[in-house]
Amino acid sequence: MATIEAGSPRLGRWRSTTIFIRRVSPRGEMVRRSDQAFRAATRQPRARHEAEYSQEGSDMAAAQLYDTIGATYAATRGTEPRIAARIWAALGDARTVLNVGAGTGSYEPTDCDVTAVEPSALMRAQRPSGAAPCVAGSAENLPFDDQSFDAAMAVSTIHHWQDPIAGLREMRRVARRVVVFTCNTSDLDLFWLTRDYLPEVASLKACRVLASLTELAGAIGARMEPVPIPWDCADGFFEAYWRRPEAYLNENVRRGISVWAAVGSEAEERAVHTLSNDLASGRWAERNSDLVDLDTAELGLRLLVI
Repeated sequence: MATIEAGSPRLGRWRSTTIFIRRVSPRGEMVRRSDQAFRAATRQPRARHEAEYSQEGSDMAAAQLYDTIGATYAATRGTEPRIAARIWAALGDARTVLNVGAGTGSYEPTDCDVTAVEPSALMRAQRPSGAAPCVAGSAENLPFDDQSFDAAMAVSTIHHWQDPIAGLREMRRVARRVVVFTCNTSDLDLFWLTRDYLPEVASLKACRVLASLTELAGAIGARMEPVPIPWDCADGFFEAYWRRPEAYLNENVRRGISVWAAVGSEAEERAVHTLSNDLASGRWAERNSDLVDLDTAELGLRLLVI
């Protein structure tokens, strides 16, 4: 492993950060990231990025959220292989990849040279020992030179950024290709959970951000591609259990989904209580009978691709 000290020419005036430089190849072999590749990825940032980073302030709002709710994140938020295949296909022939808002690294490609950026210390601590090197930082101020990477990716994170357009433009600045997995919330009635049980989602800032997904894509010239959700999705994000409603009664499942923390305990308790009653009475099944035979559902998930 390598330690970047404060004032390092690699990352500007960053606090001391320990970085693991091992990763697993597609064949399961442990390989070492070359010093040359690592130095190329973490060059001295441009002058406008030289301010010292901190875990405090508006740029670290996402870190504060996940430092609160993310303790069991790795237990329920695994890699869904069918969604991963879409993301990796969009990365194309990229060999060097920056993962922004990387979390536990679920969707990082194993056949690329990956560098990760994640603001939450708790999330960074849950990354597996063979994961890509990860540094603390925010999407809006990426400490890398222009075009340092073949591609930059972001998975289920832009709704937590303080300035999503600035973050997307930063990704565009440091990479020739950008791939973002997120959700379009412009029609919340698509999903029975928000329509019938959790209308408070509509008032969330994150929801308003994602409702303007067309504007966000336009800011960087990205195209939008729909991503259907398989009924047995292995990644427990908010919409993942659309055909398995009982899962939302499980507190561990809910703790891995930031929406529940955002709406507050009162709304959560009411929604869970009502859903539990509707499942017991058969009302949920009656309302959603059209879902029973579906293998996938279109609930607004999107890839933004340049």
